[in-house]
Amino acid sequence: MKKINIIYLLPEMKGASGGAKVIYNHSLKLNKIKKNISSTVIHLKKKISYKLEASLSKKLNIFKEKHSGWNPNKMKVSKFFSPSLDWFNKDINSKKKFSLDKNTDFLIIPEIWSHFPEDLNLKKKGINYGIFIQGFFHMNSTSDFKKLKSSYKNAKIILISSDYNIRCFKEMFPEFKNKILRINFSINSNKLKISKKTNTITYMPRKLPDHSQLLLFYLKNLLPRNWKIVPLNNVSENYLIKSLSRSKFFLSFSNLEGLGIPPIEAALCGNKVIGYTGGGGVEYWKEPIFKKIESGDINKFGKKLLHEIKNYKKNWVIKTKKDRIKLEKQYSIKKEIKTLNLLINKISKFYNI
Repeated sequence: MKKINIIYLLPEMKGASGGAKVIYNHSLKLNKIKKNISSTVIHLKKKISYKLEASLSKKLNIFKEKHSGWNPNKMKVSKFFSPSLDWFNKDINSKKKFSLDKNTDFLIIPEIWSHFPEDLNLKKKGINYGIFIQGFFHMNSTSDFKKLKSSYKNAKIILISSDYNIRCFKEMFPEFKNKILRINFSINSNKLKISKKTNTITYMPRKLPDHSQLLLFYLKNLLPRNWKIVPLNNVSENYLIKSLSRSKFFLSFSNLEGLGIPPIEAALCGNKVIGYTGGGGVEYWKEPIFKKIESGDINKFGKKLLHEIKNYKKNWVIKTKKDRIKLEKQYSIKKEIKTLNLLINKISKFYNI
């Protein structure tokens, strides 16, 4: 029996990435929902000549007036790449060739490569595709706006992962609003846990490192001696969960994100989250778990953290249980499966299978 194959494009990446994790989870679930649907992931990387070209341009400070974005014709499939098992499921079905069948394949392209459909002439080739926007701020994949707009115009579906992204996209491209499908992702709360809390504060230094270093400097002479701040950088998923389960506070330095995942995971591990929403986080940033700080206000950030430490109650985790249950339901597997079924129904209309 012929199947519709939903193919996700992704760059080769070895470390943790919330966006990649969402795509892998969607692909895994799509393979289980209906018998006539399959899903694979194609990992792309730059050819060596393309890497050298980019490196040389940077060294010689060659400025191209028109930023054309990544060129898919100078990239190749990463045949032997497999995502880190510390973070991603080993059962990911990877496609080893970038070959597409217009009769069965539906391509989903990340917003970071939203100009690819024009470079690859997908419309002329009869290849149906959608664009997945997880971060509105990453849509400017090329300065060739005409090319970018054409890619969105010819897309069959525009998948968007947050209310914030939807609002921004509608304001920018009101003529394409009927193409939008809100696609949910889920947080696997079964993996997350709450252990005995210690006087620990966690944060991710890869997010706005200048801001986090300034905050740490501000706190050097002010943080109570029985408290410690622990960076979570290049760690396994198990180590991350273990650390979050024991810490009392998580500092968010989310920056220009469609929907930051780490603050949600920290909250479900029983942390009080203080910091930046990143934009998309506004849809879940609610008291008493989340404390909002305007991006860049280091002084207020530090004062707020010190205030919360001073007034922290031992029964806070118990008192906020209902709030965590609400958050868990907001990003449940049930909601994710529902939107994936909507995606399947929309895609199925384009094929005679």
